[in-house]
Amino acid sequence: MTGEQTPGVAGPPHRVEAVAFDLLTGLLDSWTLWNHAAGSADAGRKWRTTYLALTYEQGVYVAYETMVARAARQAGISENAVDTLFATWDTVAPWPEAEAMLVRLAAERPLAIVTNCSTALAERAVARLGPVAIASLVTAEEVGVYKPDPRTYGRMLAEIGQAAHGTLFVAGSAYDVVGASQAGMPVYWHNRVGLVRAAGQSAPAGAFVIEQTTLSPLVPLVLGVR
Repeated sequence: MTGEQTPGVAGPPHRVEAVAFDLLTGLLDSWTLWNHAAGSADAGRKWRTTYLALTYEQGVYVAYETMVARAARQAGISENAVDTLFATWDTVAPWPEAEAMLVRLAAERPLAIVTNCSTALAERAVARLGPVAIASLVTAEEVGVYKPDPRTYGRMLAEIGQAAHGTLFVAGSAYDVVGASQAGMPVYWHNRVGLVRAAGQSAPAGAFVIEQTTLSPLVPLVLGVR
């Protein structure tokens, strides 16, 4: 974590003018969805971490469904599990505190989402968050590259009309921590499931990165209220 700051729940150095989120881990408990499809928590985690590594290396967009199936093969997960994942996609649930947090923040700040899943699947997943105003939904499919390519974050910043230094990015994986901080955004890593960063997954020197296991501190951190 060389060059990063992990200052407890202290806020970033600049006023937070907007908040952007990873979708499938930052806001939604997609881990449970993958675990159910795979048949166990161990199998689901192996499949999901394999997928994260593959998309990090992929760069240019290849169909999300193809990447998920490729990760399953590499992790020794059955094709039936892949079918089950997409068949049960609309059951993915927000983290328990996510909906109330989003409603509170949306009343005072523009909110955005940047996700690696396909546009159709992203729209279905966003619907699971409830009636909250999202100013920008950017998918890897529409940009043509996977996160952490800076063009994904750049598209979102352009759509909401905000500077990187004033936009807090809520990351769901270590790859997002690196990508969002390299794009100039302060980062809140919602590391709910205890992922461990591999060697070389450090943010730039001076980057603001805070790591938490819950979304609960976000409202006071962003709005300065309790």
